[in-house]
Amino acid sequence: MSSSFDLVPICSQVRRDILRMVHAVNSGHPGGSLGCTELFVSLYFRHMNIDPSQWQMNGEGEDLFFLSNGHISPVWYSVLARRGYFPTQELATFRKLNTRLQGHPTTHEHLPGVRVASGSLGQGLSVALGAALSKKMNGEHSLVYVLHGDGELQEGQVWEAAMYAAHNKVDNVIAFVDVNGQQIDGPTDQVLSLGSLHDKWSAFGWEVFTTDGNDLLSLNTTIDLAKNKTFQQKPIVVLMTTAMGKGVDFMEGTHKWHGVAPNDEELMKALAQLPETIGDY
Repeated sequence: MSSSFDLVPICSQVRRDILRMVHAVNSGHPGGSLGCTELFVSLYFRHMNIDPSQWQMNGEGEDLFFLSNGHISPVWYSVLARRGYFPTQELATFRKLNTRLQGHPTTHEHLPGVRVASGSLGQGLSVALGAALSKKMNGEHSLVYVLHGDGELQEGQVWEAAMYAAHNKVDNVIAFVDVNGQQIDGPTDQVLSLGSLHDKWSAFGWEVFTTDGNDLLSLNTTIDLAKNKTFQQKPIVVLMTTAMGKGVDFMEGTHKWHGVAPNDEELMKALAQLPETIGDY
C-alpha cells in the first residue's frame, strides 16, 4: 500500500488529463471519468498492493483492478500513467490511430495495467470473480477490485454474477458502483429505475457499504472498512454516490457530458477550475 501520496493534487491533475485527452480528439467519455477520479486515485495511490515497475499480466502476488464500465477509460489511463505504468506523454495518443490507449480498454496492444478488454457492459463482475477465485486457489491473500456504473446494473449478467459470488462465498472481491444517477440516455430513474441498490445487493447476499465517492475522507474511510470485512465469507460492494462531471461546474450532474468532449472554449473554462499540480503531459 502506498499511503505517502497527497491525493488532492493528483485528483486535480487527473481531471486535467481527462479533459485534455477527450478534447484533443473530440471523442471520449469525460462525465463518468471526472466523477470517478477520487476512486481511481485512492485505489492506485493508497489502497492497492501493486508494483507498476514489475507489472505482469497474470497479476500474481498483487491486487487486481477491473474496469467493467470501460467507456470511462480516460480516468483509468491517466491514473495508470501517473502511477508509473507507462509514460504520461503517451496520454497524448488517446483514441488516435495505432494507439495503445483505445477508447475502450483492450489487451492486444499490451498496455501495462490492463488485463481484460472491457466496454461491453455487464461483464466485469464475472471476470473479477474468476480472478478472485484463482487467487484463493493459489493461496494468495490478495484482493480484486471492480468498478461498475449504476446504469450498467440494468444488465442481467451483473446479477447472475452477484448470485454466484454470494453462493460461493467469494470474499476477496470488492465491487464498486458509481451511483451518479445518469446514463447515456438520461437519468437512470427515467431510463430504467434501479430502486434501492442497497436493498438489492443485500438481498443477493453481499456486505454493502455506502459512501460519498467524491469526498476523499469518506471514500477512503469506507474502503478501509470494506477491506477489513474481506475474507469473512461474503462478497463486498461499495455504493458510492458521485456527481457526473465532478470538478467542472458546467459539467456536473447531467448526462449531457456522458460522451461529449468540450470544445476549445469549454476546455479553457474547465481547466481554469482545476489547478495544474504535478505537470500536464
